[in-house]
Amino acid sequence: MADQRSAPKVALVTGASRGIGKALAVSLARAGFDVAIGARTMHDGEQREHSPTVHGSDTSALPGSLDSTAALVEREGGQALPVFLDLLDRESLLQAVDTVLDRWGRIDVLVNNGRYVGPGHMDRFLDTPMELHDRHLQANVLAPIQLTRAVLPQMLDRGEGYIVNLVSLAGTMDPRVPAGQPGGWGLGYGMSKGALHRLAGILKIELGDQGIFAFNLDPGFVATERIAQDMGDFGFNANVGAPPEVVGSVLAWLVTTPEGRALNGTWIEAQFKCAELGLLDSWQGPAAASPTAQVHERS
Repeated sequence: MADQRSAPKVALVTGASRGIGKALAVSLARAGFDVAIGARTMHDGEQREHSPTVHGSDTSALPGSLDSTAALVEREGGQALPVFLDLLDRESLLQAVDTVLDRWGRIDVLVNNGRYVGPGHMDRFLDTPMELHDRHLQANVLAPIQLTRAVLPQMLDRGEGYIVNLVSLAGTMDPRVPAGQPGGWGLGYGMSKGALHRLAGILKIELGDQGIFAFNLDPGFVATERIAQDMGDFGFNANVGAPPEVVGSVLAWLVTTPEGRALNGTWIEAQFKCAELGLLDSWQGPAAASPTAQVHERS
């Protein structure tokens, strides 16, 4: 196990093979972290079941992989550690944490970014089998809880640690789409995101006096590879989304500054915080988007 007295700080980011997770990992590396990156897609071109289409689930390969994210992390000067992690496989979660601790001896920041994508994500209530609700709850709620439990003991031993949950307004509101039209989100996504929202505040109340900081980080509508490839049929327009780097810049600010720590237990709107603080020179702030895009995908 690495010597914790001299080791760089370490982050573990789930769902880091592409999109927001990739940007989070790169931003943390730029801020001086070594980054363990977890996902199912280890190598470019691998086919995994991901988003639904109006005709069923899609298994075509998406751009991105842990290999490509690792290269970007290392370009920023951080060490990268790709770990296979499937949110529906509880054993893989514990193995991922053990792998990081065995290699680097610590996890200072856990970013629960990954979530379930696949059948049931966009399906209407009467079209969604019960087992798909189980998948949403396992991947979007129980997996982050299990990962948090796994990393907390060594955080508490050091007296400091950060839990950042990528959240969604889908957990706080109903879809805004006309009846009978595609779009919105299914019950599984909305209820699982709503449940995840409770974690940060409870961690602050129970463990804040022991150096644990927890946040709900809402990306807003972000233009990712999956949005561009999968979600046009549901009214998503990747051209109006913020770049993923916006979210990454706010994450790095949260876990490296006293001002960020002061927001312990709260909900942070990444796009507005990025614009308020001027964290990304190339981006001036949230642009006006269609009502559907504004409330669709939030993580």
